[in-house]
Amino acid sequence: MANVAHVGHAELLTPELSASQRFFVAVLGMTVVAEATNAVYLRGYGQYQRTDLKLSAATVPGLGHLGLRTPTGPALDRTAAELEARGRGRGWVDGDVGHGRAFRFEDSTGHVLELYWEVERQTRRDPRGGAGVGVKRLDHASLFSSDVRADRELAQRVLGYRLLDRVLDERGVEAGAWLTTSIAPLELVYVADLGGAPPRLHHLAFWVDTREEVLRAADVFTDHGVTIEVPPAQHGIGSSFFLYAYEPGGNRIEVTTGADFVYDPDPETRTWTAAGRARGVGWGTRFPDSWRTYGTPVFEAGT
Repeated sequence: MANVAHVGHAELLTPELSASQRFFVAVLGMTVVAEATNAVYLRGYGQYQRTDLKLSAATVPGLGHLGLRTPTGPALDRTAAELEARGRGRGWVDGDVGHGRAFRFEDSTGHVLELYWEVERQTRRDPRGGAGVGVKRLDHASLFSSDVRADRELAQRVLGYRLLDRVLDERGVEAGAWLTTSIAPLELVYVADLGGAPPRLHHLAFWVDTREEVLRAADVFTDHGVTIEVPPAQHGIGSSFFLYAYEPGGNRIEVTTGADFVYDPDPETRTWTAAGRARGVGWGTRFPDSWRTYGTPVFEAGT
């Protein structure tokens, strides 16, 4: 049994808190549910929890932490104990807006994640059709990794993730891993950080229900002067439809939909070569070099 039910929330660091808040509210269409000193909490219209995104003021952009909800209270305590025994624990925190106590830990790269069980539910569904894109919820996180295999093995062996897809480079080294604990084809992704940088975020992805909404998101981004990095197209891995852009703090954001749900409880892992993965992008779309190398915080050689 998986010790994680799903990706629940994320803390995004931004040096432009006010501008980032405007982006997530006016452009993505999220709702502010709480504010604190140097922090704002938001929710997508279809999220059952009170919040699924925290924006925190910081000197550089990046991921503060990624929150993973456990399926039960005992699963939280059990998994925390195992992570502690493996030397990955950072200790318990009392909780935050929308959830109770949480156990924080680090993966092998140094990303901070937390496990939690108790949540404050949003009892009334937010109306659809508000401002901007109108994203439904946080869908997944993609993290740059200094050792994809080590991070992937921790996620599988301790957290209970299933590995649906992986990429091997020309040397046979694991360069990407797509993991899930649900029917979604991906919830947690690790990709090799070619720069050998400290822990960096590749992107956070937010779900909409239809391809038309992704296409409309491109119009909304353009109307608001948002820089689009990769225009709408379809991934080979997971078959998801996507759009990549940057929020004002510098973090990469994806709007996504249309993924192939996985109902097989014991699916075989698909292995891709780097070349095969590149050919798997739909309709000949070519990704810019920035998509493979840019992450937050921004890494500069020699620092």
